[in-house]
Amino acid sequence: MTVEQVALRVMVVDDHPMWREAVSRDLAEAGLDVVATAGDGEEAVRRARACSPQVVVLDLNLPGLPGVEVCRQVVGQDPSVRVLVLSASGEHADVLEAVKSGATGYLVKSAGRDELLDAVRRTAVGDAVFTPGLAGLVLGEFRRLAAEPTQASAPAAPQLTARETEVLRLVAKGLSYRQIADRLVLSHRTVQNHVQNTLGKLQLHNRVELVRYAIEQGLDDEA
Repeated sequence: MTVEQVALRVMVVDDHPMWREAVSRDLAEAGLDVVATAGDGEEAVRRARACSPQVVVLDLNLPGLPGVEVCRQVVGQDPSVRVLVLSASGEHADVLEAVKSGATGYLVKSAGRDELLDAVRRTAVGDAVFTPGLAGLVLGEFRRLAAEPTQASAPAAPQLTARETEVLRLVAKGLSYRQIADRLVLSHRTVQNHVQNTLGKLQLHNRVELVRYAIEQGLDDEA
């Protein structure tokens, strides 16, 4: 069964009732299971804990806890939850702060209905989804951070298999799981399994953290 056929469990967080209801309706009409909605940060954290969504569609501008803190707490209490930020802001600082707090993807609210639905489904399987132009920003920031001196207390890197390293190198180059599967002549599920195994070995939570690790190891520069 493909991810499009599965009723993904989604939570929608936005402080504007009409926008929140419209997004929830679009997701439900497309066959997704909207398990909860929330209009402020503290409510969002509580409901995420109670409903265990697979994907949280999250606005950043919230009363109470700001969106980045909601993201940090939701991912912290359940690292399997994916967060897709849906914000009116395309400011670079907001994008980078969201990613650093644990968001898997970032769309601006000018995105169309089909683009949002595709982003939610891709986010659910771990793809890093960004409004065009923002993915390069995030990769650039990771490269900048990777160039900075690291703390001496970092433990030795776990041993990855040759195939896991190959998949990780393509992840670092920004390829989607589907593109990696085509490139390596593997099934989409096999690529996902390699990524999940690598996340476990490296004690990372999502694809965004994996990309940063790969860039820190210089894998994105390899041919």
